[in-house]
Amino acid sequence: TRSPSQYQDGDNRSYSEKEALKQLPEASSWPKFSGTGEYDHMELIDYIDGLFIDAPSIPDYWITARINTEFEGHASIWYKEMK
Repeated sequence: TRSPSQYQDGDNRSYSEKEALKQLPEASSWPKFSGTGEYDHMELIDYIDGLFIDAPSIPDYWITARINTEFEGHASIWYKEMK
């Protein structure tokens, strides 16, 4: 598991938390997920998969912690009820 203050990518270069945070895209650029429509979830899943691949210095828990902020409508209601 990666330390919150220092991370390493595949080339074993060290990244400070501040440098890793700069790579995390703004919340406004993340696709929303409403829980409606047959394939509504695929855009969000593909986006997150891309983050794990394209920005390996971003800690996994930063990405997963932000996912719920992209829920709206039915998905947001479901998430709040599951907490």
